[in-house]
Amino acid sequence: MDLTHTDEEQDFRARLREWLGKTLPELPAKPSPDDWPARRAYDLGWQRRLYDAGWAGLHWPVDAGGRGATPTQHLIFLEETERAGAPYVGANFVGLLHAGPTIAAEGTPEQRARWLPPVLRGDEVWCQGFSEPDAGSDLAALRTRAVRDGDEYVITGSKIWTSHAEVADWCELLVRTDPRAPKHRGISWLAMPMDAPGVTVRPLRTLAGSTEFAEVFLDEVRVPVGNRVGAENDGWRVTMVTLSFERGTAFVGEVVACRRTLTHLARAAKANGRWDDPVLRRTLGRLHGEFGALWRLTQWNVGEAERSGGVPGTGGSVFKLAYSHARQELYEAAARVLGPDSLALDEEWVLDRLSSLSYTIAAGTSQIQHNIVAERILGLPKGR
Repeated sequence: MDLTHTDEEQDFRARLREWLGKTLPELPAKPSPDDWPARRAYDLGWQRRLYDAGWAGLHWPVDAGGRGATPTQHLIFLEETERAGAPYVGANFVGLLHAGPTIAAEGTPEQRARWLPPVLRGDEVWCQGFSEPDAGSDLAALRTRAVRDGDEYVITGSKIWTSHAEVADWCELLVRTDPRAPKHRGISWLAMPMDAPGVTVRPLRTLAGSTEFAEVFLDEVRVPVGNRVGAENDGWRVTMVTLSFERGTAFVGEVVACRRTLTHLARAAKANGRWDDPVLRRTLGRLHGEFGALWRLTQWNVGEAERSGGVPGTGGSVFKLAYSHARQELYEAAARVLGPDSLALDEEWVLDRLSSLSYTIAAGTSQIQHNIVAERILGLPKGR
């Protein structure tokens, strides 16, 4: 993609910057990190402001309710909102970054009309029901069953690490619809209402003390067959579409955030005298180069997605692998810069460092990304 900006794109940036300057001071105070209903309201309130001002779903196709913006405009939007300190997608990241794009790419016209507008307006929150206690990295080993009963599926099983399940309206759910088929071929992708009878949510407390993850138990939950996205037993292919968004474009805003964090660390090191450490300076300098390269890779991935019908390719696995480890190293460097202050658990730096530990696991482990890069990009034979 062309990395220079046209006059039209510069005007786009100026208009967005002006709107952010007027809008951000009007936002209410952020709620407590432990108050998930309040955080849901705050995040959806921001999404509604974006929608009313015409900024929601900027890069989504026009026929999916978006603005059909160019990849460059999408990246300008991410740059400007992150640099201005605007709220991120928050509690509805699954709807906006995973489920919504998947339905836009794979859903029927009726499904797109039902589920996409509420996501863009900030009316409904989605969660992801993929991983299970015995099916994490080996996702295709999932055992949650969906038995066809007329026009409904009857679902029994459990999911784990379900982000924001306690405040979600819908769940993108993977179920096994043909237990006799090879494990990658008997899976279907469903949209499940979280208020359906038989759904039980049990929050999980993380190392940082937060409860954004949950276990979800499904006891003969009935879901209409019309809620299936894609053909029956074709869910693995649809899932690959979802994961390509999760790995390919869902982290792009965080790259900008990490670059800003790196700038803050350099300033903090100069202020507290740790800038005199040549090893630390080299680490920060190398990370500056790595995140700069990741941003260029992001630009390439977004452009490639647009050229292939809006679905990111295997370059997302390259990005996810490199970004996960760079983020961990960034917050290790933050601990060296901040010294004893990094032991205060109420500090945002520390919470970010603790959360960074999950990035080599979330959205596909680094081992899985290594396999994808080896087999699908380098053409190496599959391991035995």
